[in-house]
Amino acid sequence: MALTATRGLHLYLRTLEAAVEDDIVTDDEMSILSVLARAFALPDDIIEDAWGVLRGNHLNPIDETMSSAHEKRQIGDATTYQTALIAALEDEVITEDEWSMLDVMRRVMGIQPDEHAMVEESVRAMAASVEDGDAFVTRLDRYVSLHPYR
Repeated sequence: MALTATRGLHLYLRTLEAAVEDDIVTDDEMSILSVLARAFALPDDIIEDAWGVLRGNHLNPIDETMSSAHEKRQIGDATTYQTALIAALEDEVITEDEWSMLDVMRRVMGIQPDEHAMVEESVRAMAASVEDGDAFVTRLDRYVSLHPYR
């Protein structure tokens, strides 16, 4: 299947690159990638085609000029980032690859410091109303301290 050069594909490929640094994509990393695929209405079999691009088996339809254009802010980016952050924080173990994926998303989407603060505040408020919310907040605190907004 030929890939279409969209912003969603660009973000997905950049995030997948961070996930495969160790040549393994865990279930948790797949959760983040699934959030992106749904948010950008990518095809169900996107992972196969994206792997092909990263391995050099398929042509990447996104050139350098498009890449720059795709890394500009768009409506809904903060919500997509928040959903991916929650997906990463939901389980007990958060890998360095997951942190890297979130950092890539944050940079590529151009999440601004004030938006990041609002996302963080919103996640904390949600955690306060769920079981095991304290552990969730502890993982969020770890993420924020290890990966402060740059």
